[in-house]
Amino acid sequence: MADPTKQFVIETIHPLTLPGTGIDISFTNSSLWMVVGTVIAISFLMAGLSKKSIVPGRLQLLVEGLHEFVSGMVRENLGAEGRRYFPFIFTLFMFVLMGNMLGMIPYSFTYTSHIIVTLALAMIVFLMVTIIGIARNGLAFFSLFCPPGVPFFLKFLIIPIEVLSFMIRPVTLSVRLFANMMAGHLMLKVFAGFSVMMLGMGSVGIVMGLFPTVFNAAFIAFEFLIAFVQAYVFALLSCVYLKDTLDVHH
Repeated sequence: MADPTKQFVIETIHPLTLPGTGIDISFTNSSLWMVVGTVIAISFLMAGLSKKSIVPGRLQLLVEGLHEFVSGMVRENLGAEGRRYFPFIFTLFMFVLMGNMLGMIPYSFTYTSHIIVTLALAMIVFLMVTIIGIARNGLAFFSLFCPPGVPFFLKFLIIPIEVLSFMIRPVTLSVRLFANMMAGHLMLKVFAGFSVMMLGMGSVGIVMGLFPTVFNAAFIAFEFLIAFVQAYVFALLSCVYLKDTLDVHH
């Protein structure tokens, strides 16, 4: 059976080193598929909006549907004041969605299955929330760690818990996406391997191989759903964290 983890190996396409530092910044298969995902997303959005018709075609309807989907998410979680964050949330959603969906193509690379990529995205959200929160509210931002109405003697317990909960947000946000994408692709590869292995066991093996094949076909459909759901969850949680910049306890 082929190694199911081989699909996650990062391979160098063009070696590059940052001059004077020796830091490796090589262009890899992960970088390539990020570029592919970005180009496809931009081309898809531009093509869908190139001909704005009163009666939209399928492509325009799909683009407008995605726009309204993310816009509704931002509006429900951040209110009217959160419109300024829409471009950021929509970009996050599309980048993660492209990574998840393109990874379903055979011989492609799922860049969202690597913790370094998802952690980088989560850190961008974390730093943005912190910087905007402090810039917008000043020192009042830190009242986030002490909910109103907490008795004085409980503050010594509540504040460290709230600080820890805030600090581990990038970890939980990144691990959730990375783990779901890696686990799903591993299962697909394992069951596909079972099917291929059983083909070499004669007629009985061919019949037995149908079971993992049927399961894999159903699981592929489920993985497409998971790919969309995980992009939604990542964008939704980013909205929830950004809400901290708007709802600080003064």
